[in-house]
Amino acid sequence: MTVEVLSAVGRYDGFFEVVGVKKPGGGGCWCMSYRDSRLNNLERPLYMRDECSREPGPGVLAYVDGTPAGWCSIAPRSSYRRLMNSRTIPFLDERDAWVAVCFVVRPGFRGRGLMHALLDGAVEHARAHGAEVIEGYPIESDSPGKVDVISGYVGTTRLFERAGFERVAETTAHSGGRVRWIMRRELA
Repeated sequence: MTVEVLSAVGRYDGFFEVVGVKKPGGGGCWCMSYRDSRLNNLERPLYMRDECSREPGPGVLAYVDGTPAGWCSIAPRSSYRRLMNSRTIPFLDERDAWVAVCFVVRPGFRGRGLMHALLDGAVEHARAHGAEVIEGYPIESDSPGKVDVISGYVGTTRLFERAGFERVAETTAHSGGRVRWIMRRELA
């Protein structure tokens, strides 16, 4: 299995394969929950097509043997409207940290460690675009029980720790009933 993680810039078709809603008229996030959830289902793909057309882009894609298999949203915090107004995930300082907010791995590609490759690729993408610091807001993975697919879209503390991130602060945010942490990795 050959895994390659690439910027989503110029790869809207790959983004659509992983994140897009295929059912005509179907609703879905389109990775807009943190960016601007006010956009309706018809506007979301147009917004993301535009984001994929210019630097730094909205994130990175994992390709397995050339097939789009996974996604990680990574961008400056200031580009995520919901985070800028969050009452549950605080700012740590005045720097515009890059944030990995969402992971999607397509069925059939799960259980192969793609989230690790995606996070590593996201860090390198942010570094290449001048990021000083990267944050994530994953769920606590030391809690008992299996993490379900819906709650795990933010990643786990174990995933981020393995990628060199440190726990900085517990938040009042939750996903699937689990506490979310501010995890941080300094690049500068």
